[in-house]
Amino acid sequence: MKTSWPIRLVRALFFAFSVFIGMAIAVGLQQEAWVGAVSGAAFMGLLMLLDAVLAHFTLRDFSHATLGLAVGLFCAWLITRVGVFQLAYFQNHTDGETIQNVVEVCIYGTLAFFGVTFALRSDRDQFAFLIPYVRFRRDGSEGEPMLLDTNVIIDGRLPGVFATGFLSGAMVVPRFVLDELQRLSDSAEPTKVMRGKRGLELMEKLRATPGMSVSIHEDAAGGTDTPVDTRLVTLARELNARLLTNDDNLVKVARLRGITVLSFHELAEALHPELSVGDELRLPLTKPGKDKNQAVGYLPDGTMIVVNNAAPQIGQTVDVVVSGTLPTSAGRLIFAEIKAAA
Repeated sequence: MKTSWPIRLVRALFFAFSVFIGMAIAVGLQQEAWVGAVSGAAFMGLLMLLDAVLAHFTLRDFSHATLGLAVGLFCAWLITRVGVFQLAYFQNHTDGETIQNVVEVCIYGTLAFFGVTFALRSDRDQFAFLIPYVRFRRDGSEGEPMLLDTNVIIDGRLPGVFATGFLSGAMVVPRFVLDELQRLSDSAEPTKVMRGKRGLELMEKLRATPGMSVSIHEDAAGGTDTPVDTRLVTLARELNARLLTNDDNLVKVARLRGITVLSFHELAEALHPELSVGDELRLPLTKPGKDKNQAVGYLPDGTMIVVNNAAPQIGQTVDVVVSGTLPTSAGRLIFAEIKAAA
């Protein structure tokens, strides 16, 4: 994993500090200074090794583990205070005090271990019994930032959806997403160039939209060889952000990682009208249907309706009544009849 320069600087400073403290302790104990320097360097080397092992352990994980540890230790303290060790067995046994200490250590170690592991497997909603404000912040998801991927920027619908008020909160665009748009703009393929330029133009439009907060996140969130989708998911977990996308595969992967996902495709599907038999609507007929006497019309959302015995009315807007629906691989096919005159 690529390490950012601030972390390298912190490691270097702590390494020098550890060597200095080791030398000071060695001199104070009347030992050779180099012994302390080597000991300090070895100690810091062990910490750096642990840091590399825990590279994917985030601050949120650490806070969960700390709270779980506190709960586990508190439960152990309660158990050891109930007077079990005042039983005659412990009082009369020659090694009663030793056995008591061993049992207490086992109780504290067991409950501390399970407290940490249970906490790491839990989300914030499950901490609500301890900290009610956690549930409030979780339910108030509009306060969480929205992480934008490349496709949803190029899509072009984001400014319009934001203007309706259905989206709220700060929007975050990772630096590597901007880099991908730049690579598309510089591509030798005309289609990719068009997509890249469209994405950059829409980024300028987003930044200029009143009331829309758009910031650029500079952290790489993974090496340059890591796929963009993987880096998006990792960054969403680190920022505790919602992921806004129209990539169905990215939606599935992100939800498997426990990330809140807002999908334009799912939103569009949810907004399709649920027509049932007997519903009446006014429909413009635009072209002939598959059969000779059929005509086809489209709702504003693109839903196709086949109207029987309506071929002579092609080019007109007529009142129709839904007569049936047929599920297909591309969605529901809706059939209708011309509404009879009253």
